[in-house]
Amino acid sequence: MSTSLLDSTLPIVAAPMAGGPSTVVLARAVASAGGFPFLAGGYKSPASLAAQIEEVRELSVDFGVNLFVPSPGPVDEVAFAAYVEELKPEAEEYGIELDPSVVVDDDYWQQKLSLLVERPVPVVSFTFGLPHVADIAALHRAGSRVIASVTMPSEAQIAHEAGVDGLAVQGASAGGHSAIFDPARAPVPVDTATLVRQVRDVVDLPVIAAGGVDGPESVRRLRDSGAQAVAVGTLLLRTDEAGTSPTHKRALGDTAFTETVLTRAFTGRPARSLHNGFIARHHETAPNAYPAVHHLTRKLRRAASEAGDAERLHLWAGTGWRNARSGPAADVIHHLAEGI
Repeated sequence: MSTSLLDSTLPIVAAPMAGGPSTVVLARAVASAGGFPFLAGGYKSPASLAAQIEEVRELSVDFGVNLFVPSPGPVDEVAFAAYVEELKPEAEEYGIELDPSVVVDDDYWQQKLSLLVERPVPVVSFTFGLPHVADIAALHRAGSRVIASVTMPSEAQIAHEAGVDGLAVQGASAGGHSAIFDPARAPVPVDTATLVRQVRDVVDLPVIAAGGVDGPESVRRLRDSGAQAVAVGTLLLRTDEAGTSPTHKRALGDTAFTETVLTRAFTGRPARSLHNGFIARHHETAPNAYPAVHHLTRKLRRAASEAGDAERLHLWAGTGWRNARSGPAADVIHHLAEGI
């Protein structure tokens, strides 16, 4: 594999998974197996992210850090208020009072960017959009390679014009949040290999393919489509080293869950989850309002996780979740490497 974008023995990337799953221990396990590890900077304080970076730096391997690009749009306050009322019975199950305020923050955006410029890491990737071209240039001057997450050729063209070094091309089958720039839209339901070809037809940049990675054959297919590397997320969620909550891990292995769906119900942004009771009740009415809905439901989701209630928890999962197994993360990387 070319070292122009990633430097690892295997062209397999541990996708950044915010909210707990991406840990330093997981990064160490992935790197030891020859893969390329990412830390998830989303939802972390700058101090917490800095501490994790220093721990991974001690491994003396290339690694990446992913940040969420703040892209809050105007919130329909009437729709949001209606959603607050709709969710109150859910919260009452745990004695929780929902905060009706429309909370819109930038996830410590400028502080995290400054951290990565002052204490550079080998690779920085962005999700939910693009930073200013001046920020990309600053990261380049600091010595970092910059990757943009995209979900369609038009986004890839914008990222190319902004000066990024490579693309994480995310298909609609990927678990967790869609990287789509405009959260009011839904990802086009095209398979990842086809999307990679479409992107490579319009942009000459190295590509990491993400979405639908459920085994060695999918790795082979995505590499054949032109991807330099393949990112895996869902298959790592149940591994020993992942920080996935016990409730989430159990749900991924529970045959009662039979499908995944893209929904705004938990955060106000399209994200793929196992279909559960919360989605059944609120998918149709959830407003396009990230991060306001994320903040609204956070306390409820935390309570559900602690109570072992998978029916009210965001169970992020890609379409290949059935192949997620417990055990060492290195086993997942080695298994996927059979497709190289």
